[in-house]
Formats: sequence, structure tokens, C-alpha cells
Amino acid sequence: MIHGFRDFVLKGNLVELAVAFIMATAFATVVMAFTDVLMGFVGKLGGQPDFRNATLLDVNVGVFVNALIAFLIIAAVVYFFVVTPYEKALTRFKKEEPVEAKADEVLVLEEIRDLLAQRPTPGPPGTDAV
Repeated sequence: MIHGFRDFVLKGNLVELAVAFIMATAFATVVMAFTDVLMGFVGKLGGQPDFRNATLLDVNVGVFVNALIAFLIIAAVVYFFVVTPYEKALTRFKKEEPVEAKADEVLVLEEIRDLLAQRPTPGPPGTDAV
């Protein structure tokens, strides 16, 4: 029973997933703090640091405005600090894959295509080719 649990814990990518989860949680804390700082600057532009009480036609839209601004900030942080560097590193370190020989299926299909192209074409409709 204990050996099965040990094998489960040490099998596959469970440890890597746990590390990724911990790192993502820490990164989320940093991004949220950065978002709060930027929201402070946005609030200076709008006259208030928090839009929770903003209304439009007597409807409270402030919560949505806060969430929308926070989403855009988080998306920008993730794109510029995670996605873009990752893509640059990927293209920089990606090895050129060797040109592989065509798969057998492709070769067979090309042979069928060539044989069909060599076949004589039938005559006009209504005439019987002999």
C-alpha cells in the first residue's frame, strides 16, 4: 500500500506540476501587486484609485470597470513578461529539424496520382470507347 503511494507520487510529472503550481501562485501574487500599483496610476488619471462606486445611468458599473482594467493589465504582464520571452527563447534555441524522407503513405499517393495522370481520358459523353 505504501509502495503504491510512493510510486504514484514519484511517477510522471507530478513533482514538476507541483513546482509549476507553486511558481504560478507566486507569479500571480507578483502580477496582482503590479496590477494594484498600475490601478493606482489609472486612478490618479480618473480621479479615484478604485472604480467600485462608479455608476452609469444609476447602474453600478465600477466593479466591471475594475475587473476589466485588472484583466488588461494582467494580460499585458503575462504577454510581455512570459509569452514574448518564451517565444524568443524557443526560436533561438530550437534546433533545425532534419528533412525527413516522405512517409510511405505520401509516396503511395503520389504513385497513384502519377498512374491516374498517365491513364487515357475517356471520350465525350455518349460515345462508347472501345
